[in-house]
Amino acid sequence: MSGLLLEDRTAVIYGGGGAIGGAVARVFAREGARVFIAGRTQARLDAVARDIAAAGGKVETAQVDAFDQEAVERHADAVAATTGRIDVALNAVSVMHDQGTLLADLSLEEFMRPIDGFLRTLFITSKAVARHMGRERPGVILNLSEPGARLAVGGILGHGVSAAGKEAFSRLLAAELAPGNVRVVGIRPHAVLDGPAAGSYTGELFRPVAQAGGQSVQEFLEGGLAQGTLLKRLPTLAEIAETAAFLASDRAAAITATVVNLSAGALVD
Repeated sequence: MSGLLLEDRTAVIYGGGGAIGGAVARVFAREGARVFIAGRTQARLDAVARDIAAAGGKVETAQVDAFDQEAVERHADAVAATTGRIDVALNAVSVMHDQGTLLADLSLEEFMRPIDGFLRTLFITSKAVARHMGRERPGVILNLSEPGARLAVGGILGHGVSAAGKEAFSRLLAAELAPGNVRVVGIRPHAVLDGPAAGSYTGELFRPVAQAGGQSVQEFLEGGLAQGTLLKRLPTLAEIAETAAFLASDRAAAITATVVNLSAGALVD
């Protein structure tokens, strides 16, 4: 009997060339999944695919814009036609947004950008994969959010509302899909310690506030943000990826309609 968590599973990862998406793809493949990674930048997808192939994993890439509903649906249909099903899907798509601007100086466009962007792509990708999931074989949809979903601090209006929306979306979608044997689980990491070094957009996101304090982005992460957590540290890409693999597996078969808090204690659930 194999000890692999995701043996013989088909997994689709949107934003698969990114820091979190790539880390999860590598772990999913290590755990026996056939991984389909989709994203807008082929070079980044290829880099992840090379790592997976070198480790003996099964991976295919596709240049897909997760904001293009027709393109996402065509890709999901093609994956299901090839494998017969989709067992696991993760949305790790990033949307650059504002953090730090208060209401008086925040434009409507800046406020709406993460709300419309993140929730639009969640709707598109979830709808595309859900029709190929569940019934006789359980399906799992994983989504990412942030501590901003619950924090009460200034300067993150759009970010916080979008994060709360992602968690509400996951919870409500879980209720809809449960009768079809599909689980939906949110994952809420904090800023990821090694994310910027892996090419995460958060390097650019945090640079202005770090520079304002005379720090590098890494110093800002290890100092200010980490010290605001119970564990006095931030989660790593490896921790997020390993948790995602567990949640996608049958070992987490009773978990749905909830958010797994990986913020190292920035928030206590």
